Amino acid sequence: MTTRCGLVAVVGAPNAGKSTLVNALVGQKVAIVSPKAQTTRTRLMGIAIAGESQTLLLDTPGIFDPRRRLDRAMVAAAWGGTQDADLVALVIDATTGFSGRIEAMLDTLQGRREAKILVLNKVDIADKQALLTLAGQLNERVAFEDTFMVSATTGDGIADLKAALAARMPEGPWHFPEEQVSDATDRMLAAEVTREQLYLQLHAELPYASAVETEKYEERKDGSVAIHQQILVGRPTQRAIVLGKGGARIKEIGAAAREQLGQLLGRRVHLFLHVKVKPDWEEDRGLYREIGLDWVE
Repeated sequence: MTTRCGLVAVVGAPNAGKSTLVNALVGQKVAIVSPKAQTTRTRLMGIAIAGESQTLLLDTPGIFDPRRRLDRAMVAAAWGGTQDADLVALVIDATTGFSGRIEAMLDTLQGRREAKILVLNKVDIADKQALLTLAGQLNERVAFEDTFMVSATTGDGIADLKAALAARMPEGPWHFPEEQVSDATDRMLAAEVTREQLYLQLHAELPYASAVETEKYEERKDGSVAIHQQILVGRPTQRAIVLGKGGARIKEIGAAAREQLGQLLGRRVHLFLHVKVKPDWEEDRGLYREIGLDWVE
């Protein structure tokens, strides 16, 4: 039996639904998701299997106009993810229409040699006529090999997209065992799950002014794992927001993250969270390594 394996770089603007799409294609959660734009900070690989084909899905940070060092590192990670890809999947939020941000992405994509497909996401809530117009505009600008209309949330069109990606992968041996769904280490996954809870529970109160660092990850003799994490914020007022009145908020964040990690890791988790004020955390080279980003001048 001939096996196939290849890399698909999933790119697009913030909040286009890239992480939700990757999770849907893999069939379980591998990337964190929140209603906030720019939730994904690093390149994370999800592994989807269809028949004899293994598709490596690179979930990249949203492409936007970078202003800070962290922003520049995220955008560099997004475009860097396309370098070795067998296929680039441009994900567009079908409800937004043609924008300047999309125009800039198309300009960059036009000059790239990789094969490209277009994925119009959120079609379940998009105006159907506007959807067809948008698809036509985008295909006029870039020579996409195919266009897919999906809803990563409801699952519409996901099976067809997954099968099409599998068929496009080059012949070759699988790179990962069949049961593996992501290339993220458990240590990195733990930090991402806690960061997701910060986004979900604090909403607009703490936009991008935080990072999560896993300081210690210990396997215990009883099969459980103890995880010690630092939540880094820039100001004392932000620390107070994360802690909440009488420490109530940090307890809720910890409880939700612990439960989800227990499900993902398949074992009991002891999670210890500490909030630290570090005004210059975005200038910490070591932290960039920890969260999987390259240092960008």
